[in-house]
Amino acid sequence: MHNLEAKMDIMETIKKRASVRSYLQKPVEENKLSRFKELMERLGEGPFGNPVRFKILNLESLDQKEMRSLGTYGVIKGARCFLAGVVKEGAGCMEDLGYCMEHLVLEATSMELGTCWLGGTFRRSNFARQAALSSDELLPAIVAVGHPADKDTFANRFMKVTAGSHKRKPWEAVFYSSDGKTPLGENQAEGYATALEAVRLAPSALNRQPWRVVKGKEHRYHFYLNESFIYNRTMGKIHLQNLDMGIAMCHFSLAAHREGLYGSWEQDKEAPRLKGLQYTATWVPV
Repeated sequence: MHNLEAKMDIMETIKKRASVRSYLQKPVEENKLSRFKELMERLGEGPFGNPVRFKILNLESLDQKEMRSLGTYGVIKGARCFLAGVVKEGAGCMEDLGYCMEHLVLEATSMELGTCWLGGTFRRSNFARQAALSSDELLPAIVAVGHPADKDTFANRFMKVTAGSHKRKPWEAVFYSSDGKTPLGENQAEGYATALEAVRLAPSALNRQPWRVVKGKEHRYHFYLNESFIYNRTMGKIHLQNLDMGIAMCHFSLAAHREGLYGSWEQDKEAPRLKGLQYTATWVPV
C-alpha cells in the first residue's frame, strides 16, 4: 500500500484534500476509474486484519429526490460517482475500513478529483443494492467522487462554516507525552512530527477530530479514541468515530513511510490506559 508515496508528495496531498460538495456534470475519466480499481484490489484488509471491499457506484439511475436524501457532512450536488466501502462486522472493522478507504480518497486527490466522505443518514438501501451487500456485511460510509465545480455553492460554504471544516485542534490538544497529560511539542516527536501533523489534518465526522496520540517508549505511538458516546452509538453497529480513527492511522502510516519510517500497528499491553479515552492501537517501528 505504498504506491501513493511514489506518485505524489503525501503531505502535499493531505493538505490539498478538502470535502467537496458541489461537482461538475462531468463523468470521472475511465483511466482514473482504472486507477481506483487497481488500488481497490490491493486494499484487501486493514491493520486489524478485517477484509474490506470497495465498489464504484454510478448513481445516474437515482432521481433528484433520492439524491437529495444523501448527506451527513453536507448536501452533495452534481456527483454521480461514489465509492462504497463494505466490511464484515468484527473487532476493529470500522478502523480497517476507514484506514483503507482514506487511501482511495487521497488517490482521488492526487488525480485532481474532489471527494466527500458520507456516513450516517444517507439511504443505505440504494447503495446496498448496487454494492451487492450481503446479510453479514456493513456499509458504514461512501465517498462522493468527481470534478469539483468551478464555483463554491452557498450550501457548501455554509456547511464548511457550520462544521468548521478548515479548523483543526492545536498540537497540544491531541498529542501527549508518555504520561498522557503533558502536551507533546513538535520538537519532541523525534522524526514523527510530519506523521503527527498528517493525523492533525485528517478528516473526521463533523470535524470532531476524536483521536488522541501518546508518545511511548522506543518511538511507539499509542492511538486513543476520545469518543462522543451519544453521537458515535446512534447507528447501531456503525460507529463513525471509529472510522475516523482508521483515517487518522492511515495518515500517520503514509506520512511516516514518506519520511522513511516503517512500522506496524499492534495491540500493546503496556500502552497506558487513560481515563476517558479508548485505546485503539500502537504504531511499533521496525
